Amino acid sequence: MQLLFFTIILVALCVFLLSFNIIFRKNGKFPDGEIGHNKEMKKLGIKCAKAEEKELWGVHGTMRKECPSDTCSNCRGCN
Repeated sequence: MQLLFFTIILVALCVFLLSFNIIFRKNGKFPDGEIGHNKEMKKLGIKCAKAEEKELWGVHGTMRKECPSDTCSNCRGCN
C-alpha cells in the first residue's frame, strides 16, 4: 500500500513540475511547435508536408512541375 501511495505522489509531482511553466505563465499558452509557424525553419526553407503537397499538386490536384514529354508519356503529371 505504501508503494502505491508513493507512486501516485511521485507521478503527481512529475506532472506538476512538467506543467509548472505553462500553469504559472501570464498568458498560459502552450508553445507553438508547428513547422509552418517557426521562423527558423522558414529561413532554412523547411515546410510542412501539407504546404509542400499544396505547392506540388496545386488546387485542382494536378501536378504543377513540368516533365519532358519523351520520358514519361504515360505520366499523370504530364497529361
